[in-house]
Amino acid sequence: MQLQHVVPWGRNLKEYREMGLFSEADKEKKILGCGDGPASVNSELTQTGVVIISIDPIYEFTKEQIQKRVQETSHVVAKQLKDNKDNFVWKNIKDVESLIKLRLDAMDGFLIDYEDGKRSGRYQHQELPRLSFKDKEFDLAWSSHFLFLYSEYFDAEFHLNAIKEMLRVANEVRIFPLLDLNNARSIHLDAVLEYVDKKGYTYEIVKSDYEFQRGANEVLKIWS
Repeated sequence: MQLQHVVPWGRNLKEYREMGLFSEADKEKKILGCGDGPASVNSELTQTGVVIISIDPIYEFTKEQIQKRVQETSHVVAKQLKDNKDNFVWKNIKDVESLIKLRLDAMDGFLIDYEDGKRSGRYQHQELPRLSFKDKEFDLAWSSHFLFLYSEYFDAEFHLNAIKEMLRVANEVRIFPLLDLNNARSIHLDAVLEYVDKKGYTYEIVKSDYEFQRGANEVLKIWS
């Protein structure tokens, strides 16, 4: 991975709750966050006593490198958001300025926690579809804004292998959103649902309380 190709964009615990990835019923679970990036969710949950490990290729870089990349890209993203604000739903987040502050605050929370989290193993440089964890080591594994969203860049085989691996290491998998970057339902979703059904897993698609990308308001839950 080359850091100059990464645009850091972190979300907070409140958003993970609204997306349907975490609830109070999950607070006793051991959680694996796949592709959490510079989100503050790990830090926030750790402070409440929840056991969570986040994996992401960005964690190979230092705090200073990630912080520098945030500074390099945040103003560019802010301009893009302002230019395209009519393409988004301003429900959970009221306006562009609020969104930018939310993202920067979340990434600040991540950066403050990052070095301690790396030392304790809460932030690990790993990536799907191959993880180092034991079978069923976690109660819950989630993916926020990675699987399905980048369907143009990751094919059906990658999605199937990634979800197989998440199901290997966790009893339940949750994925949000189910749309791609063009606001269309992922072309890989049907293949994934066919696979999990064939393998005897139970799944449901649930409406979430979160919608920013227009139409992206569903979370997929899979369990054995």
